[in-house]
Amino acid sequence: MQDPRHIQIKDYNYDLPDERIAKFPLAERDSSKLLIYKKGKVSEDVFTSLPKYLPQHSLMVFNNTRVIQARLHFRKDTGSMIEVFCLEPSSPIDYQQNFASKEGCTWICLIGNLKRWKQGVLSRKVTVCGKEVTFTAEKGEEHHGGSHYVSFTWDDDDVSFAEILDAVGELPIPPYLNRKTEESDKRTYQTVYSKIKGSVAAPTAGLHFTERVLKAIDEAGITREELTLHVGAGTFKPVKSDEIEGHEMHSEYIVVKRQTIQRLLEHEGRAIAVGTTSVRTLESLYYIGVKLQGNPDLSEDELHIDQWMPYDYAKGEEIPVMQALGNIDAYMEKNELDALHTSTQIIIAPGYDYKIVRMMVTNFHQPQSTLLLLVSAFVNGDWHKIYNYALDHDFRFLSYGDSSLLIP
Repeated sequence: MQDPRHIQIKDYNYDLPDERIAKFPLAERDSSKLLIYKKGKVSEDVFTSLPKYLPQHSLMVFNNTRVIQARLHFRKDTGSMIEVFCLEPSSPIDYQQNFASKEGCTWICLIGNLKRWKQGVLSRKVTVCGKEVTFTAEKGEEHHGGSHYVSFTWDDDDVSFAEILDAVGELPIPPYLNRKTEESDKRTYQTVYSKIKGSVAAPTAGLHFTERVLKAIDEAGITREELTLHVGAGTFKPVKSDEIEGHEMHSEYIVVKRQTIQRLLEHEGRAIAVGTTSVRTLESLYYIGVKLQGNPDLSEDELHIDQWMPYDYAKGEEIPVMQALGNIDAYMEKNELDALHTSTQIIIAPGYDYKIVRMMVTNFHQPQSTLLLLVSAFVNGDWHKIYNYALDHDFRFLSYGDSSLLIP
C-alpha cells in the first residue's frame, strides 16, 4: 500500500463559495439531489431514486449514532458567559453508563471563553423533569489539544446526566453554518434511524434517508445493518500542516454487533457504506481482524486502530478479508461478546486500498479536509470530476447539502 504521509493538502483544495453551503435542509429530506459517480461517469438524479442504483442482495451499513445536546452554558458571577462543549466521557468512560449517571460524571470538554474561567466551580439552576436542580461544573487539568477534564455534579439523585443534557444542552450544529442552533435542528440534524446517543456531529450522509426510502431499500432485496461510531468534534478539525503526516486524526468510539460481522461474512466481506463514519468503521474492522491474527487474547482496548496502521504493517501480514472478519467472529464467540466496543483513529487517504466498502453514499465535503482525502482514495483520485460537476450543476454542499453515490 502506498504511504500517503507526504500528500500535500493544498492539492485537495477547491473554491467553495459561502452561498453553496446549505444553511438549512430541504423541507423533504429525500428530495435532495443525488450525484451518481459510476466507473468514471457522472450523472444525477433525486435521492428517492437511490435504491434502483444498488445491487440486489447487497449489504448496506448505516451509522445509528445520535447527536447529543453537547453545548452547555454557565454565567459567572462577573457576568462572563462560559461555554462547555462535551466531547467524550471520561468517568464513567462508557457512554451509556455516563448518561445514566445520577451522582455526577466527568467529560473531556472544549471550553469557550477559557481565559475567563481560571478556577472555581460554575453553577446554574436548571429545570429538569419539572424539578429545579442545581447543576455545577468544575474544570480539571488539561487533556489534549486545548481540551480539559470537566466534572459535573447536581443535587438530585433522581436525575440522570442524559436528562440534564436534554433539558439544558444545545445541539452543536457545524461551525461553518455560521448561525445559531434553531429548534428545528433538533429534528433535522438527526437521522431517522438514530438510536445510540454519543455524537457531537451528525453522520450527515444519513440525513437524506426517510422511512419511504428505507422501505424501498428493503423491497429491493437489500439487507440493512447498523453499527455505531460516535462522531467527535475532530471531524471538523482542519488540516493545518502542509503534509498530512503532520495532521493528528481524532480517535472515535465504535460499536459493532456480532450479527453485523456475520452479515458481512454472508456477503463475502463486501458492503455499501452510508457515510464516511460507516466507511471508517468498516475499514477498521479489517485491521482489527489483522491484529487478531495470531493474537486472539487481545483486550478490546488493544484492538484500537492507530492512524497509520494500514500503511505501517508489513506486506506479508496482509490476510484475506474473510479471514480478518472470521477472526473477529471467533474472538467475539470466545469472549461471549454480543458487540465489539473499541475505537479507531484510521486515516484513509490516496494510496489506501479499500478492503470492505464497495459503494459509498456521502455528502460533499470541505476543501482540504480528511474526508475529501477519503473520497479521493475511493474514486482513484477522480474527485475533481465529481466536485466540478456538483459545483456546475447547482448541488448544495456540506452537512445539510445534497448527496452522492460513489461506485468506483
